[in-house]
Amino acid sequence: MSTVASSNDTQGAQFVNIAAYKFITFNDLEEQRPRYQEICARLGLKGTILLTPEGINMFLSGTRANIDEYLAWLRQDARFTDIEVKESLSAEQSHKRMLVKIKSEIITMRMPLIKPEEGRAPHVEAKTLKRWLDQGHDDNGKPVVMVDTRNDFEVDVGTFDNTVDYRIRKFTEFPAVIEEHKADFEGKTVVTFCTGGIRCEKAAIHMQNIGYDNVYQLEGGILKYFEEVGGAHYTGDCFVFDYRTALNPKLEPTETVQCFNCRAVVTPREQLSPLYVYEKSCPHCAEQANVSAADDASHAAA
Repeated sequence: MSTVASSNDTQGAQFVNIAAYKFITFNDLEEQRPRYQEICARLGLKGTILLTPEGINMFLSGTRANIDEYLAWLRQDARFTDIEVKESLSAEQSHKRMLVKIKSEIITMRMPLIKPEEGRAPHVEAKTLKRWLDQGHDDNGKPVVMVDTRNDFEVDVGTFDNTVDYRIRKFTEFPAVIEEHKADFEGKTVVTFCTGGIRCEKAAIHMQNIGYDNVYQLEGGILKYFEEVGGAHYTGDCFVFDYRTALNPKLEPTETVQCFNCRAVVTPREQLSPLYVYEKSCPHCAEQANVSAADDASHAAA
């Protein structure tokens, strides 16, 4: 079973989980890293902070008082006074350790011409997007097409209805596939989305750069959409990269887990299989083993 609270336990939630990012020139990474390490250790926060030349990305879990103290400290830096934060609650901390890393990109895309701080792609707020989806078109009468920029296993946990999903395995595959399918979106309004807004922001800027005329990013991603309008036009849950694995539209942890062995997403129904052994194996492991055995037999026969 999941190591954090199920959806029935959030009334007793003691921990606040925050996700936030901002694209901004960040040149003093080595100097800032120990400062972030110190305050997170002092406040007992768990999670990950990525410090990069293009900005900051963070997922943190702690008590309300300590999260508030951390955010007050962070916003003393003029670069982050206006940083937007998405919140959810859980009965246990959603991460088990605290890491502050220096990386080259907030999210790896390998497209050096993309500099979001120099100008964002147009964004659409959650309430506006819901209205567009309710009416079947944007405010100019153009049909709206949702494009999921997440990896295939995340999409399988849940996504917007009738979304375009290219089954990418990693975000670096997105630029090529979206350029290949450019003609599919002529005359339409495209809305890119992801979990918290980072990937869809980079994706929308890239799409503008290669000639897409009418593309938006979903401001704050799926988590902000859930927070502001719930699960309208969305089926399933939202995969998150922590011990909760997935959140429902009420931002509550679900019973979906990740396999300890192969890291595949295991749904509650799949957990009923005799092939699912907690922290050992799952039906996906068995499937992978069967494929490997079949390959070995084929090579042996050859």
